[in-house]
Formats: sequence, structure tokens, C-alpha cells
Amino acid sequence: MGDWTEAGAHEVADGVFRIPLAMPGDGLKAVNVYALQTGDGLVLVDAGWRTDSSLDELRAALAGIGEELSSIDDVYVTHVHRDHYTMAVELRRRFGTRIGLGAQEAPGLEELLAIENNVPVTSVEQLRRSGDPVLADTIAEWAGAHDFEPESWEKPDRWLEPGRYDAGTRVLEAVATPGHTRGHLVFQDLDAGLLFAGDHLLPTISPSIGFELGEWDLPLAQYLASLQHVLDRPDAVLLPAHGAPGMSAHTRASQLLEHHEVRLAETVEALDRGARTAAEAARLLTWTRHRRTYADLDDFNRMIATCETIAHLDVLVARGQVAVADDPAGARFSLAEAPTS
Repeated sequence: MGDWTEAGAHEVADGVFRIPLAMPGDGLKAVNVYALQTGDGLVLVDAGWRTDSSLDELRAALAGIGEELSSIDDVYVTHVHRDHYTMAVELRRRFGTRIGLGAQEAPGLEELLAIENNVPVTSVEQLRRSGDPVLADTIAEWAGAHDFEPESWEKPDRWLEPGRYDAGTRVLEAVATPGHTRGHLVFQDLDAGLLFAGDHLLPTISPSIGFELGEWDLPLAQYLASLQHVLDRPDAVLLPAHGAPGMSAHTRASQLLEHHEVRLAETVEALDRGARTAAEAARLLTWTRHRRTYADLDDFNRMIATCETIAHLDVLVARGQVAVADDPAGARFSLAEAPTS
């Protein structure tokens, strides 16, 4: 397959089309929206990021397969991040499209609507807990300087629970996969052998863990459990939100579980080298699949890196490999003493 971001409607299965919508200024480049012909209109899985061009991009892609925006009856959204959700709000405003979103995303969306800010309060709090108040202040200031677009954020028409949903001639099974967000869902078409995975399974990168709306509740532990949950279900063709489709969902879930075990070991090594806070550990680790240093990251990605590091440290504490002591200047982590015989 060529460039996965190439515009258009690309058929990935009978009556299922992948439509990449551009994400200007974002390292991910594009988000995949999936259009499903149901025998009675269209259903989308995810809708994209509401930008100046996204509606026209979606319109042009659908025209290429003889469809129209007004034919979209429902959008099933995998999670509440803006590159998946905000175009659904625009489609509803213009065409009456119905929006379905995981019920466990409700507290996060309520918080976002209340704070009218693009950066969750929890992320800033975790930066302080990580021992980096300067970065916490920088991110808080950065977030305040970026306009929040309230017209892009509204509640869905229905809150989705795990289970089966009729989509015309298709049946989509919503499967809870918390971790990347608290209420993340994947949608599995068991008859067609397809898994619309959102950001839960991405083919070349691991989704960010720790950029969280609402209460901090061991997001990495939840993510690892969700990967195992995918492995416990029938395998399917992976249809990710970012990147090329086509690999086995089981293969990618196994790879991601292995990846995080490596990251946990590297985090232990950072403590062994003298790091005592998550911020210190993050500076000793490398980042992205290109193994960039912390110093090479911009402030936003330093926030992502630091929050992900403390998420890994929390799992190590839960496993008994690491001890933690609360400190106003940041939680202090150390290697747990081996039990004596």
C-alpha cells in the first residue's frame, strides 16, 4: 500500500471505505474515517477533526463512491478526542446525523465542556505529581492561550454501552477498551471479520497513555487489560484510526503488550540510574519509534512523555517492583527491596 494519507475513499472490505482526513499541523498527518454502506444509508466509524477543510474533504471522498454527506445516518465514535469527535458535531448540525459515544466518556466530556480548555486538568496535575511544576505552568499557560471552540463540542445523541448495535444490514459490536481514554470503544463487525480500532490499536505507534480527562485511575493498567481483552476475542482485520489497515488485530495487540513490557523495564532501568521522579525518568528515556531524546521534544510532547512515564511507574508500583512516597515536590519512586528469604 502507498501513502495511507492519500485523499479519497479507499475500499478495505465489501462496502467499507477508509477516508483519510487531514490533520493540519499534527504529527499524525491524518485520521481515518470509515464509511459503511448499510443498505439503508451510511454509517461512519469516527468522523474526524472539525477544521476549515474537513467537511469538503469528506464530501469529495463520498462523491467518489456515489454517496453524499446527507446520507450519513449515524456516527459511532471510538472516543472523545477532537480528531475523532468534533466533525460528528458538525455533521449533526448540518444534516441531523446521530452521534453515539461510549458512556464512560461522559464525565470527561462534562469536564471538557466545563473547563472550556483543550488540555485536561488531570494532565497538568500529573505534571506536578511528576515533579515538573515549570512544565505544568507552561502547559497551563499554553492551553489558556489557545482558543477553545465550544461549537465543536456537544453531548452525543446516545451513550453507548458494550454490546451489539444494528447498522442497517450490518451489526457492530461495541467493545470497551479503556486506556487511551476512559471510555474508548472499538467496534467489531464479526460477520465481516473487521475491527474498527480507533486509537486502541495503531499499526506503527503506541497510543498516548495519560492524556486523560477526569480522575487518574491507572490508565496504563487499563490499557494493558484492554489489549488482552482484544486477544480473548475473535481475531479480525485491523482498521486503525491512524495508519494503514490490514494487519491482524491479534498480532498488533501482542506487539503492543510486548512494547509496554519493554518500556516498563526501561523505566526500572531509569530508576536504577538514579531517577527519583517521573520527570527525571522521562528525561532518561527515549521517545517515539525514532528514539528521540526528551530534549528534542516540544513542550506538548514533553507533557505526553512525562504523563506516560508516571503511568508506567504507577503500574510498577501496583506490581510491587517499585515503591512510591508522596512528596509535595513530586512523588518519589525507588526500586522495591527484594524480599529476604
